[in-house]
Amino acid sequence: MVTENTSFSWDSDDSWTMSYQGLINRLSQEERDLYEIKHAAVEFYRVNRVPEAIERALTELFFQKPGDVHGYLANYFTNLSAPPRISRLKGREVYDSRGQLTIEAEVFCIICNKEQSMSTAAISSHFGPKEASLDWKAQSKERDDHVMTAVQWINEPLNKMLKDQNPCDQSEVDLILSNFFMASYLSVKDIRNREKEESCSPSESYVVLPSPPPAQTKDKKSVDKGKKSNTAEKLFRPPEPPEPVLLGSLAIGSVSLALAKTGAQIQGIPLYKYIAALQNREAQTQFHIPVSLVTLLSCGKTSLGKLNLLEEVILIPKAGQRVKEIITMTLELQKEMMRMMNTSTKAGATQAILCDSGALAVTYERPEQPLDLITEACSNLGLALGTEIHMAVNCAAPELMDYSKGKYEIATGVLKSPDELVDMYQALISKYPAVVALIDPFRREDPDQWEKLGNVIGDSCSLLSDITYKPQAPPLPGVRGHILKHMNETTVSDLIRITSDQQGAVLMGITCNEPCSDDSLSDMAVGLGLHYVKLGGPSGAERMTKYNQLISIEEELAQQGMLVSKEKHPPPLFPEKPQEQSAAAECTA
Repeated sequence: MVTENTSFSWDSDDSWTMSYQGLINRLSQEERDLYEIKHAAVEFYRVNRVPEAIERALTELFFQKPGDVHGYLANYFTNLSAPPRISRLKGREVYDSRGQLTIEAEVFCIICNKEQSMSTAAISSHFGPKEASLDWKAQSKERDDHVMTAVQWINEPLNKMLKDQNPCDQSEVDLILSNFFMASYLSVKDIRNREKEESCSPSESYVVLPSPPPAQTKDKKSVDKGKKSNTAEKLFRPPEPPEPVLLGSLAIGSVSLALAKTGAQIQGIPLYKYIAALQNREAQTQFHIPVSLVTLLSCGKTSLGKLNLLEEVILIPKAGQRVKEIITMTLELQKEMMRMMNTSTKAGATQAILCDSGALAVTYERPEQPLDLITEACSNLGLALGTEIHMAVNCAAPELMDYSKGKYEIATGVLKSPDELVDMYQALISKYPAVVALIDPFRREDPDQWEKLGNVIGDSCSLLSDITYKPQAPPLPGVRGHILKHMNETTVSDLIRITSDQQGAVLMGITCNEPCSDDSLSDMAVGLGLHYVKLGGPSGAERMTKYNQLISIEEELAQQGMLVSKEKHPPPLFPEKPQEQSAAAECTA
């Protein structure tokens, strides 16, 4: 029997083995089993250095003398626990801000030997170019296929591939996600190529593609009221083939964002600080809040009036203004515009409704009318339009091309050639100098007009291009900045790379198909160090959630003494003027 007086020999392994075997032989079976358990426990504790850890914990506990003794010990041993590992992923169908199906990704990790749900994420969805030939049932079926494939990707292949991975190694998990997407893309491409070869007869050397359908108009009648030209029209460039959207691609971006949120939670820091650390490879000590570009009016194809050209008229607030002040000013400006429209001012609007962008959709016929409305409303409120606050216009011109005529239908029945559109933009900017940026004034297929417009407007107005669907495409001439949205297969690492490669030239934007409650875009914009963020109008849960998050981040940084305010607007919206450059050079000299 083992007693306190039982002696052991620790002089050597051989002597210990002999003493141990002799002792075992003298014990009963029950005592022998108990002794074996105790011996295994001692060996387990020794190998895992448990006695040393307990001794250190008790020593520190004594000197610290915390109020919550057991809470202190729990935190102490939690810090010694094994790093969290991904245990599984879960994909589910949810509804976006427009009531359409999308997906949400959830990440589970093993922490302190227990599985925990760490985070969920959903990003914007885009399922390829809108086909006029597809009715709503066909479009709904296409969306369902995308969503179901994405859910299957998350719950099966991605779940297996990311199991036991470190959720804090963002570059590694994003590489796994990107490699899986590329393999799937190449596989689908190979299948389509084989099907195409089998469907073509051996004598066919090429296939003539049908012309794209004419742009949809608000009225059935459509006549060219634009300027008539006696000279022959320039050769019209056909549209570039759209980037294919792979079924299931939405899973990649959603899982990547969910893992970034998981990493931030594990490290106990806000998502924006986690993103900044990923980008800069170290903890950042100062942050600035991107300037909020707020959509005021919408006069695009979905509005009630004849005007198509001004998809969004966007307010650019003065530099250094707090987010809460920007939202308050915008709401006051919207109320004033509503009052003016209700009293039938010279602006001439007949009715207004809230559109998908969260702005007022108004019925106009000419592009000057919404700009006149904003100018008059700013004057009534004492806002210095053109000095302290400015405007940007999202033209969304690629959606206005009538391919049957080779012209842009800027309003119902009013068509303009690319060169005529250059002249119209130049006249508009001359009349409204407060407009300092045009977004997508042409298609990508009209580079000559991009360059021509950039030359004639000079530094008075910046040209911006949305690169969401073609991030790898070569830059267009005359373009100073780009709009980027987080959607589909775009990972967090992709966003970091793109914004790092084009420092100061990328603005983060949102789409109409936004998750209702996810505010991660605000954290992303701050963490990436962007100068501007375009979140839409000040209405709707999907947008106000993001604005509220920006306000929360701004207040938190101010309390921590980490907030830096910009005294003037940085590029790309406000390029440095030549006289300022020469003055800076003289000061340096």
